[in-house]
Amino acid sequence: MAPRKIIIDTDPGQDDAVAILLALASPEDITVLGITAVAGNVPLPLTQRNTRIVCELAGRPDMMVFAGCDAPMQRALVTAEHVHGKTGLDGPQMADPTMPLQDQHGVDFIIETLRREPSGTVTLCPIGPLTNIATAFEKAPDIIPRIHEIVLMGGAYFTVGNITPTAEFNIYVDPEAAKIVFGARVPLTVMPLDVTHQALTTRPRIDAFRAMGTKVGDMVAAWTDFFERFDMEKYGSEGAPLHDPCTIAYLIEPQLFKGRHVNIEIETQSELTMGMTVTDWWRVTDRPKNATFMNEIDAAGFYALLAGRLARL
Repeated sequence: MAPRKIIIDTDPGQDDAVAILLALASPEDITVLGITAVAGNVPLPLTQRNTRIVCELAGRPDMMVFAGCDAPMQRALVTAEHVHGKTGLDGPQMADPTMPLQDQHGVDFIIETLRREPSGTVTLCPIGPLTNIATAFEKAPDIIPRIHEIVLMGGAYFTVGNITPTAEFNIYVDPEAAKIVFGARVPLTVMPLDVTHQALTTRPRIDAFRAMGTKVGDMVAAWTDFFERFDMEKYGSEGAPLHDPCTIAYLIEPQLFKGRHVNIEIETQSELTMGMTVTDWWRVTDRPKNATFMNEIDAAGFYALLAGRLARL
C-alpha cells in the first residue's frame, strides 16, 4: 500500500516534536507533504522555529515548513508556557535552525496542496489549535470534499479538561475554529485526552529513548523529562501523556486504538464550558455522527512503535 500523504499542522510543544519525528521516521507509511505552524502552546514565531528545529534534528532540512495564523479566529491567544516552557521546547539547549521558513502562508499551502493533489488522497493531521485548518475551510470551501481524512489531537469527554475544568487546550484556544472543522462533514478521527492519558511516559519508557544512544533518543528523553514534571505534579501520575504522537501512531498502526463513531459538538457560547467537546458517547441524541472518538490505546504497543521508529533517526 502506498504511504499516506499528510500535512502536519502543529504548535511545538515537546509532544508535537515527537509526533513530527515519528512521521519523518516512517516513510514507508507516511509522506509528509509539508508542515504548517500555528500559534498555540507558544506564539507563532516560536512554533515555526521549533518546527524547523525538529526537522533538522530528524535530518530533514529539506522539509517545507510554513508559518500560519498567529492568533485564533475571534479570540486572544492563550498559550501554555507553564507546561512546555518559555520556548515551547524547554529542556535541552537547542541551536536556532538554519533551514529556511517558506515564504508562503501556511493556510495558502494547505489550500494549494489540496487543490493540486488528487481528490481524496491527502490527510490533515492537526496537533494544535485548529485555526489554520478552519481558516483554509473558510477561505476555500472547495477543498473540504477533497480531504481524505482529518486525524487530530484535541478534546476530551471522560477525562474532561486540562486547561479549564471542561476543555482540552487545543480546542479551547480556538473553539470557533474547532466548530468549523467538526461541522465540515469531513471524515474525522479524534485523539482526545481520554486516549492520551493512557499513554504515559514511565521511567522505563523514557530510559528506552535514552538507551538508543543517538541525538534523537537523547533529545526525546530530555524533552519528556522536562514535559512530564507538570503532569506528574498535577495528576499525581507516574508520568506524562504524550498527546500528539497518538495521531501519527494511528496513521501507522490504527489497530492500537479503539473508539466509537459519535456526534461531537463544540461549545462556543458559555464562558463556563467554553471549548468543551460535547460528545454523545452514549448516543442519547439524534444529532448526526461526525467523528470517531478514540477512548482506548494499547500503550505498550504505542511506545514500542515510538521506540522502534525513532531509533531509525
